[in-house]
Amino acid sequence: MNKEKKPLGRVFYISAAIIAALVLIGAFLPNQFAAGANAAFGFTTQSFGWLYLLAVFFFVLFLIFIALSRYGRVRLGGDDERPDYPVFTWIGMLFSAGFGVSLVFWGIAEPMSHFYTSPEAGVEPLTEEGARLSMAYSFFHWGVSQWATFAIVGLIIAYFQFRRKTNGLISTSLSPMIKEGKMKQPINQTIDILAVIATVMGVATSLGLGILQINGGLNSVLNIPNNAFVQVMITLVLTALFLLSTTTGIDKGIKWLSNINLGAALVLMIFVFFVGPTVFILETFVLGLGDYITNFVRYSLRLQPYVEGTWVRDWTIFYWAWAIAWSPFVGAFIARVSRGRTIREFVVGVLIVPPAIAILWIAVFGGTALHLDLFQGASIAEAVNNDITSALFSTFDQLPLSTVLSVLSILLILTFLITSADSATYIISSMTTNGGLNPPLVVRIVWGVLLGSIAAVLLVASGLDGLQTASLVSALPFTIILILMIFTLFNLLRKEFPRPKLKTAKQLKAERKANEKK
Repeated sequence: MNKEKKPLGRVFYISAAIIAALVLIGAFLPNQFAAGANAAFGFTTQSFGWLYLLAVFFFVLFLIFIALSRYGRVRLGGDDERPDYPVFTWIGMLFSAGFGVSLVFWGIAEPMSHFYTSPEAGVEPLTEEGARLSMAYSFFHWGVSQWATFAIVGLIIAYFQFRRKTNGLISTSLSPMIKEGKMKQPINQTIDILAVIATVMGVATSLGLGILQINGGLNSVLNIPNNAFVQVMITLVLTALFLLSTTTGIDKGIKWLSNINLGAALVLMIFVFFVGPTVFILETFVLGLGDYITNFVRYSLRLQPYVEGTWVRDWTIFYWAWAIAWSPFVGAFIARVSRGRTIREFVVGVLIVPPAIAILWIAVFGGTALHLDLFQGASIAEAVNNDITSALFSTFDQLPLSTVLSVLSILLILTFLITSADSATYIISSMTTNGGLNPPLVVRIVWGVLLGSIAAVLLVASGLDGLQTASLVSALPFTIILILMIFTLFNLLRKEFPRPKLKTAKQLKAERKANEKK
């Protein structure tokens, strides 16, 4: 009995109390909640946007280095262990948990938003040049940078959990840097609480985006009103569904839903690819990929100190903060499903396959929408500017079987949301029960209810702006924690796998003589 109660310590109670307090404030004082969130948003982006950009760029460089180095052969587990899941299932889990629902939301909405309001002052919106720039920036935001943040956390947790046989807590990966003493436990608990809060806010952002899009789809297909009441009702249904799914565990509900999600997403993408402007999509993909690679460093470090404007803050900085807020959850989840892979396999798989799928998705859906606007006068960009949740469904209206596509997309978004929320509930429960791989059901239910509640509160209090603000603010302290985690991992790898000492000329000469005598 004591063993069951022991995991529910300070991390669970304090983090749950903080989230519950935010839910109550947002529910009963929505105006004050929104005002406080906006003030925090302004301070964070104006003062620390540079930190987000530098940190994410550093993550990419570090992962490339670690994969190419001798440490790339290190296995995340015992030397003889092999992966728990086949490649397709593994990729499906990464895609579903990482950003499946977000990509469905932004796959058309982002390029059409950039097409309508240009990212750079020298490029005219609603032109061929503007369309090209919109695709390049969309590829950049959904490419390796975002996934580098997830991969960093996943790699570090997997190394500690499966190689060093410790728990999967964020604080454990920093333990080597913290001196033993009375303050070690409070510091570790504070780190884990910050990780839980960042995760909850990041997940709530994605849940909120998906709920907004489901409401937009229901409005388009069934003419159901697009308002806060409907969004709260969708949240209640969604919460009930993912709480039901979470009772089945990771090897049943999440595993099968992930396979269904990836398969359904690929079928939808292939259909649009063939009924849409196929050659234009392929050319858009190749040109956009070239622009992305060519401008990667410039986009990664772009700020606006010399001119007025908030574009970089509203898009790139938001995305990186959102990814950092997501990273404890996505990182812990991809660590959990990546046991047995080498560091090189892990980095290549996480940094290449999901971003490649994302870029293909944007090329197919965003490219189709751009073609409809540029050459058929569909005015999708204007519709997206008026209501960003209409992006996907405004595009489907111009394609064959539009109603069928819209219904399938709503169902796909719903299953993506269930998978993401189910995975997040499992990971947050594990983080608040001392890193256990099988957290108690009651803990998963508590976190499931709190996740649904904070998403609903953010939607009602300030909509999309509130969701973005929550991600930005909660990511700030965790950015510092991530940088420290990288240094801890590198130091431990150097100790476990030291570089062989070079032999002196005298030693080499002696070896040659010994070999000659033989």
